[in-house]
Amino acid sequence: MRLSYLAFAFAVLPAAAFCAGSDDPAPPKPTETTTVCADGLVWDLATKSCMSPADSTNDDNARLNDVRELAYAGYYQAALDVLDTLDNPAAPFALTYYGFAHRKAGRIDLGMAYYDAALAADPDNLLARSYMGQGFVASGDMVQAQVQLTEIRMRGGRDTWPELALAQAIATGVGTTY
Repeated sequence: MRLSYLAFAFAVLPAAAFCAGSDDPAPPKPTETTTVCADGLVWDLATKSCMSPADSTNDDNARLNDVRELAYAGYYQAALDVLDTLDNPAAPFALTYYGFAHRKAGRIDLGMAYYDAALAADPDNLLARSYMGQGFVASGDMVQAQVQLTEIRMRGGRDTWPELALAQAIATGVGTTY
């Protein structure tokens, strides 16, 4: 019975996965940032208009929501451009987002360096560990991927999205797309 539950969980996991650090397991709902604004622009909540990330009045929380939405949609450079406007780009979740966007854009080494920085800032950052482990899976380093899975479990991450996503990646050889 447990095996069939795990098989079901892994089958539906991509549809319920986190994107680069959100506490919400559902994919982000498209907003004006990806449905109205031209490439490189974000929806400014105060002015109700599209503007460059540098000119936006959105706070860091809204900017991180934009990053999550853009990364989910595959707009990794746009996500990075928004990250560059954060008041605290060295916060552990920001570093995790940087790592995710760079890794998914094909800059694996740079992405891994950002994950290292995120973990240096917060060794209990389970999401950074999961994404780092998925990067190891993508590069064929299953030993290091397993190290990250063990760390997640040792740090209280059993039955969390970071653990399940990395375990699925190790089992299938394919990481999450977001």
